Amino acid sequence: MFDQYIEQYGQKLFGLCMHLCRERWDAQDLYQETWLKAYQARHGYDSSRDFGVWISRICVNLYRDKLRRKKLLSFLPFVHQEQEEQLAAPEQEDYSDLYQAVRQLPDAYRMVVVLYYFLGCQVKQTAEVLQIAEGTVKSRLSKARSLLERSLRDDME
Repeated sequence: MFDQYIEQYGQKLFGLCMHLCRERWDAQDLYQETWLKAYQARHGYDSSRDFGVWISRICVNLYRDKLRRKKLLSFLPFVHQEQEEQLAAPEQEDYSDLYQAVRQLPDAYRMVVVLYYFLGCQVKQTAEVLQIAEGTVKSRLSKARSLLERSLRDDME
């Protein structure tokens, strides 16, 4: 039963992980942790709700937890920060500047852009995944668009 969910939602979930994380290894870890957490919580899943939203929410929450831990560890003097590696350039070379600009967005805006534009979630689904109001999704999308426009305009100059 759970194998069907992995087959149906696996590729889309991995895409979400790749957009949230800046390194492929981190994305793969997040992907595996998300499925593990979902499997452990499978009995709490309400089948009347959208599985895609449920698994995406687990993924986003795990990502946020990782960010919190990273921020906490950065204050400890004995922890060395690893250098971030660039993701491989997207297949469509024409959009590489856009993908790079999206990766540079603050997390709150980047998550909304990834869910809405890259994964095709509706405003309502995006709000459910991120556990924020629909109006907040709309305002973050608007702000993200203006940040992206400014970033891309600056790059062209």
